[in-house]
Amino acid sequence: MKKSWNKAVLLGLGLFLFLAGIVTGCGSNGGNVQTGASGGSSGTKPTITFGVTPWTSTIPPTQVAKAILEQMGYTVKLQDADAGVVYAGLSKGDIDVFMDAWLPDMHKNYMEKYQGSIEDVAVSYPDGELGWVIPAYVEGIESIEDLKGKEELFGKKIYGIEEGAGMTITSREMIQAYGLDLEYQASSEPGMLTQAKRMISAKKPILFLGWRPHSMFVRWDLKVLKDPKDFFKTSEVHVLVHKGFDQKAPEAYQFLKRWSIPVEDVEKMILNIEDGAKPEDVAKEWIKNNQDKVNQMMGK
Repeated sequence: MKKSWNKAVLLGLGLFLFLAGIVTGCGSNGGNVQTGASGGSSGTKPTITFGVTPWTSTIPPTQVAKAILEQMGYTVKLQDADAGVVYAGLSKGDIDVFMDAWLPDMHKNYMEKYQGSIEDVAVSYPDGELGWVIPAYVEGIESIEDLKGKEELFGKKIYGIEEGAGMTITSREMIQAYGLDLEYQASSEPGMLTQAKRMISAKKPILFLGWRPHSMFVRWDLKVLKDPKDFFKTSEVHVLVHKGFDQKAPEAYQFLKRWSIPVEDVEKMILNIEDGAKPEDVAKEWIKNNQDKVNQMMGK
């Protein structure tokens, strides 16, 4: 009898512990499992990779979108690369998002090449301006046509950005179309601006590429030369994703579909970053000051 009683007690205790384990397990998961954006059962959202070109206009929108997506539970990775590499990465899915596509003309070559594997999801801002610029103190030149016969004034050079960029390709075409005796000096944006700063500080003439949003128009008194042949048109800046991103991260995809930001805000953030503020802090400050807009983009 004693052995039977002991056995019954042990069996009862085992059953109690088993049931307690089930209840504890259910309680520990309640409300805390993060549903993956991909709809999987692993409970994790996918990592999202942004392409980041070496242009100042790319950084503020990328940092703002990154901060918001991290609030939404995503891990966000930034991949620095020039425009050609970013577009190639978008086409293959190595890069998920690019926040600084200048359409329809400046990045036309990339879009035509990769159109089957890239999706245009939103207009970030509609009023991107770009062209050839000179300091306002250079008199007598208001149009690209006015450069004819005065190329020596600028050392027969126009300073630009990297090879493969839309503005580089277009600028080379413009030199031919306008019959100008100019050599295109390809560089990076920082390299071009360093040269511009050096020449402008010395009050010397310089011809280089300019676009908005950019702090160059705030820091220096510049004029955009008229383009009678209409090579440079006002561009819209778009958000692009790899085709299939809507399946990988539906919630993030819907957020990006609702994305927009004023060009003036982008220029202010560029200035703050150039003056020494951390891009992450500038982005967080914008989010704090624009919570209603952020909520709208998040679908709240």
